[in-house]
Amino acid sequence: MNYTEAYKEWLSNPYFDEETKAELRAIEGDDNEIKERFYTELEFGTAGLRGIIAAGTNRMNKYIVRRATQGLANYILSQNGQDKGVAIAYDSRHFSPEFADEAALCLNANGIKAYVFDSLRPTPELSYAVRELKCIAGINVTASHNPPAYNGYKVYWEDGAQITPPHDKGIMDAIKAIKDFSEVLTMDKEEAKSKGLYNVIGKDIDDSYIERLKSQVKNPEVIKEMQKDISIVYTPLHGTGNIPARRVLKEIGFENVYVVAEQELPDGNFPTVSYPNPEAAEAFELALKLAKEKDADLVLATDPDADRLGVYVKDKNGDYKVLTGNMSGSLLAEYEISQIKEKSGIPEDGALIKTIVTTNLADAIAKSYNIKLIEVLTGFKYIGQQILGFENSGKGTYLFGFEESYGCLIGTHARDKDAIVATMALCEAAAYYKKQGKTLWDVMLDMYEKYGYYKDGIKAIELAGIEGLEKIKQILNTLRDNTPTEIAGYKVLSARDYDKDTVKNLETGEVTTTGLPQSNVLYYDLSDNAWLCVRPSGTEPKVKFYYGVKGTSLEDADKKSEAFEKDLVEMINKML
Repeated sequence: MNYTEAYKEWLSNPYFDEETKAELRAIEGDDNEIKERFYTELEFGTAGLRGIIAAGTNRMNKYIVRRATQGLANYILSQNGQDKGVAIAYDSRHFSPEFADEAALCLNANGIKAYVFDSLRPTPELSYAVRELKCIAGINVTASHNPPAYNGYKVYWEDGAQITPPHDKGIMDAIKAIKDFSEVLTMDKEEAKSKGLYNVIGKDIDDSYIERLKSQVKNPEVIKEMQKDISIVYTPLHGTGNIPARRVLKEIGFENVYVVAEQELPDGNFPTVSYPNPEAAEAFELALKLAKEKDADLVLATDPDADRLGVYVKDKNGDYKVLTGNMSGSLLAEYEISQIKEKSGIPEDGALIKTIVTTNLADAIAKSYNIKLIEVLTGFKYIGQQILGFENSGKGTYLFGFEESYGCLIGTHARDKDAIVATMALCEAAAYYKKQGKTLWDVMLDMYEKYGYYKDGIKAIELAGIEGLEKIKQILNTLRDNTPTEIAGYKVLSARDYDKDTVKNLETGEVTTTGLPQSNVLYYDLSDNAWLCVRPSGTEPKVKFYYGVKGTSLEDADKKSEAFEKDLVEMINKML
């Protein structure tokens, strides 16, 4: 069926409601819009679904959510997991509550219990709830930090992590096997409740989750002593972090917490930002203004589903310095691991886990503490997979894990990145170091002096639509078929192709395996501790170039990074 036929099918099929058909009639004659909505099916990838909210096979709507859930239900039934149930959470985006209900009622119609949160909750609490309720799976309706037009659907398995092999492929195959929407089941909500299939959850999970976070505090006595001297500005960016972040900070003792009023309440339009992303400078404009008024020590922003944390810290001159995800993750790794060493000693099998696109500063930290450094593919679910492996084997102790995209996990209560626990820990670290007369910026500089001046960056190229997808493929194929010997003035020492599972030493010609799952990713180890990694985004129409250099000072690292990016852009332009 081509896109025109698919469009006509949605207009004529009685399965689709009148509101949907009216929306589609409004684009009649607009061939390009019809094509974009129907030329393909919204792909259920390894991160689940994510797309623009609208009618059509290539859009996020209740029918696509139902079909994905029917596939999930079929897979759960094949695994005999129906008695365990599925936990469901959602964020502040448009149609998030409605999509959550559609998923729940589809599961219910298949005889599977659903445990649905009574209002919006952060992603890490959903991960926690899956484990706490001993569910077979979890669903979170969120598009994370995407623009307001988007929504999404993430699937978790019983370990609390987003789905990994073999379950990801099993679920994707089950969804693809559904050829007709008439195969998708649903039922009346009141009937589902009366049969005990639709269950509402809330306060009990909240209380338990917060207690687990508080158990991760390393220095409660320091917080008690210093809390009046610490000033914190926080913004939830109209998302799910507001209540849990404020609650945990209050309960561990911080008094001077100021929330950005304009961004406090949930709002799917995200009216104060064009892009609710804590990586973006504009997300901090209002928070930094408030920080200057309150003379805040640190400024924190969580994204809409509160799994990622953006950070600014004040230096001794009163200026606010931004911390990238690599910087804040490294700072928290140093604090948490140093405190474990001081309080109880580091276990012999202790491990720090990072993704392949995360800073090599993590490697230096691991080496300093004589702990194992484990590298995994991009995506926090692979960090969660390592934690599960530790539990199942009885070998390995998780100390800390993070990725460059502003996400980390302290503790093992969840198996996804947790910006609520990161908020708590960073405020604790600020109090700990302030007692020593240091700002968090001072600590960052101390780390650079101790470990080396690592500087990391990312260049994302957006290539939307059908033509964009082809260009992304073209870029990867060009690099794959013609391995460069030099990148940005650095010699290529080895080239990793995670799709072909090969690591080629360009000096000796020796080829070994990556040891990681298959993924469309290329990685180049370069001379002078530099590196480059290329991968298509799993959630947006972009190809991403991650890179890192090491300098002799902050200025030297900045200079090398700027030069690297300039040469990288020239290389990219030649491939477009």
